[in-house]
Amino acid sequence: MPRIGEARDAAEPSSDEQRARHVRMLEAAAELATEKEFSRVQMHEVAKRAGVAIGTLYRYFPSKTHLFVAVMVEQIEQINDNLARRPPAHGGKDAIYEVLVRSTRALLRRPALSTAMIQSSSTANAATVPDAAKIDRAFHDIVMNAAGIEHPTEDDHTAVRLLMQLWLGVIQSCLNGRISIPDAESDIRTACDLLLARMSTNEF
Repeated sequence: MPRIGEARDAAEPSSDEQRARHVRMLEAAAELATEKEFSRVQMHEVAKRAGVAIGTLYRYFPSKTHLFVAVMVEQIEQINDNLARRPPAHGGKDAIYEVLVRSTRALLRRPALSTAMIQSSSTANAATVPDAAKIDRAFHDIVMNAAGIEHPTEDDHTAVRLLMQLWLGVIQSCLNGRISIPDAESDIRTACDLLLARMSTNEF
């Protein structure tokens, strides 16, 4: 595996052909991580399944961590698209709870892949995997949109940051078999009640 000389995002495709190649690499990684444990997924397997040279894969993703952080960004964007097509039925805190539960259920449908993504994002250093910040921004936007907050306060930012950390921990505990799905959803409800009490929307 090549050494990472500098922090950089995954290379951005600039043509239709490159965009198609980029999608194939992310899809191949997601498929392989659905089929086997993260530790057994090899970069050369991803390149082979995507139909690209190994050097091309490393140019876009300098390490397996870079790759699966990018996969998680893509998965969160898909969740956001689904939420846009079918918005939460309620507002305020209930909307955020619904969004988190729906997102949790979506991630738990492919437990091996979710384990790979969460493991990668939790170990990704922002100095060497800048793409990890996209996960934080995407989650932040999803929660703020659900809450209907256009101009968040510092308390709002803090609450969302803590909620994301707790949410990922709850999912990890569920993936590890330490809590059940009903317990996970109950914990998410408690987290919303406790952490969102000071958010600025009047609906809380």
